[in-house]
Amino acid sequence: MIHDPAVTDVREQLRKLVREVRHRAYVPYSKRPEAVVLLLSDGSWIPGVRVESASFSLTIPPLQNAWTTAVALGRRDVVAVVFSEPPDAGTRAFLEGLELSLMGVSADLFVLRSAELAVPCEPLAPFLDQMPDEPPEGIQLAREVATRALAPYSRFPVGCLLQLEDGRCIPGVNVEHPDWTRTLCAERNALGTAVSYGIAPSTWRALFLSCVNDVRGTPCGACRQLLAEHRSDLSVWMDRGSKNPPEHMRVDLLLPGFFVLQ
Repeated sequence: MIHDPAVTDVREQLRKLVREVRHRAYVPYSKRPEAVVLLLSDGSWIPGVRVESASFSLTIPPLQNAWTTAVALGRRDVVAVVFSEPPDAGTRAFLEGLELSLMGVSADLFVLRSAELAVPCEPLAPFLDQMPDEPPEGIQLAREVATRALAPYSRFPVGCLLQLEDGRCIPGVNVEHPDWTRTLCAERNALGTAVSYGIAPSTWRALFLSCVNDVRGTPCGACRQLLAEHRSDLSVWMDRGSKNPPEHMRVDLLLPGFFVLQ
């Protein structure tokens, strides 16, 4: 346990932030909201909340949610993470697999070894600067976003954009983990970011997807299920290479009869 007053002050500010974002968790089944906040080196921070699925094994834990958001936004300068609940064994295992040297300060706070903790300021904006007007522009941006993917094992980078009605775009990339079961796809990455930032599905306009190494790429079954649970009529535009126009299909047609719990 570290009793540095500066660390204690930052921890209390982070605890306040995590309490404020905890209510954004999507937990219709467990009714137990959980959240984390990642503190970056400049004091900006990223929220992550638990996102449950009717297919329980597809639930996105808050730490995985926040970490994949950081990767998609091109930020890996995490200096601390605070939890709304002390991390369980699965969360600790996820931490151990990250390219971070984190150590426990208390039951709910981990900091990067030798890092100076900046005072938390504003949340990191989850949007790209660009706002595409047409599907081909969205696909091109998705290709560019795919360069941020963390895919050292598959070497299969994927990028996507979740566009809102106002034109702003949330990026998503696939983020792999040494434990393959803890890997998250680009589409669920973007979805989890939207939920963590409190961006309602009713404001989602379209999703642009690029599997840059496969012009036939489509969302996997897990991503189709999560998208269907949140916005079944969402338009999905899929990259079909530079010589062909993107393919368009609604989520409910990508996964007819998707599973829901009444």
